[in-house]
Amino acid sequence: MRHGSDRAAAGPPDIPGLAARAAAARLLAAVIDAKTPLDGLTDAEHGHPQYLALEPRDRSLVRAILATTLRFRVTISKLIESRLERPLPAKATQLSHILHVGAAQILFLDVPDSAAVNLAVSHARSDPRTTRFAGLVNAVLRELARRKERALPKVLAETADAPDWLAQRLAAAYGPEKAAVILDLQRSEAPTDFTVKADLAGWAERFGGIVLPTGTVRVAKLDGAVADLDGFADGAWWVQDAAAGLPARMLGDVAGLRVADLCAAPGGKTAQLAMAGAKVTAVDVSANRLKRLQANLQRLKLDAEIVQADLLKWQPERPFDAVLIDAPCSSTGTVRRHPDVPWTKSPADIEKLAHLQRRLLERAVTFVRPGGRIVFSNCSLDPLEGEELAAAFLRETGAVESDPLQPGEIAGCDDFIDPEGRLRTTPADLPHADKTLSGLDGFFAARFRRRA
Repeated sequence: MRHGSDRAAAGPPDIPGLAARAAAARLLAAVIDAKTPLDGLTDAEHGHPQYLALEPRDRSLVRAILATTLRFRVTISKLIESRLERPLPAKATQLSHILHVGAAQILFLDVPDSAAVNLAVSHARSDPRTTRFAGLVNAVLRELARRKERALPKVLAETADAPDWLAQRLAAAYGPEKAAVILDLQRSEAPTDFTVKADLAGWAERFGGIVLPTGTVRVAKLDGAVADLDGFADGAWWVQDAAAGLPARMLGDVAGLRVADLCAAPGGKTAQLAMAGAKVTAVDVSANRLKRLQANLQRLKLDAEIVQADLLKWQPERPFDAVLIDAPCSSTGTVRRHPDVPWTKSPADIEKLAHLQRRLLERAVTFVRPGGRIVFSNCSLDPLEGEELAAAFLRETGAVESDPLQPGEIAGCDDFIDPEGRLRTTPADLPHADKTLSGLDGFFAARFRRRA
């Protein structure tokens, strides 16, 4: 398509549906151009003003559009490019975002093609940066709509919907075949997992879900908000990916022990440890995140000491019996839940975060009594933040020894134990005949014991 001009007057701001599409393009720009995490932009209290100005129904639509544009970003880009006679101008980023928002609705969402096209054209006309490209937007999106039945399956089959750096690192770490499975699953929304206090089978039946081998209840898709579900107000369960629930269990029997949960918010692991009978101290640097942790514990009727502190400066009054540190990371294991991650992170971020994790782990060891256990974990798929970090730490730190995870120690986990006794899960693990029930978050965890 030629880059034609369209000098029509800007469309009226009250066109039904236009505000939602404009918000989606604005937030997409924040993710892609400014590397802003999507969760913050769509937070119900502190999110982007353009998002908060929308009605709840339109907010849901914006979230669906954003998740789709990010999950299928490379596919959408290829299909748009195939309809252009020459590339978009280098600085036409807003035009690109309008096209992606429109294409996502046409290709993947239950929105009439005509509505998606017309609203994208109206959006282009209403923005001085893109007014002259409204004709191009109309032509490209109408062409996509006409040809999608034939073109989309072919491009999907040939495309890894991830930036090159991530696809290459996954292939290097897990091999091309497993990396392809991981990338394919990242195109789909993750199921919802529940850690329940009791009656696994009963809650699985109530939610219409299944019980995983690890002892988690899984539901493919929720009907309604989590807070409206049976058992929420009573504190009968909490939402926690099955993989995220494994590191705390690596500490073994913690009943009666003093355990520190470091980088603890929002508190799923704190709740696990408290429910297992530990005397838990939950430490996090963020006051706001600790408020959420406190609210979760109150709902669950569980107790823990809560400390706001920078771990690199904090010093407990006396050593703990065990420490769990779920360190801040690149979050590449949670792309199904956070499809912005591949587009807001980079290899440089991974290196920087691995350095921070090493410092935090070294600090955490000083909080444990001689003979006490330390479990280090994170939700990254990158070996630099996992296997390589743990191996280097053991080689270079005389204060600890490896405490390998043993087969049969945690139900359903034998397939996730590597030859060094470390835990590694990926979205390709725990496959199910129903794809919507497949996979786990990518997690790494290693267990150490402080030398006496």
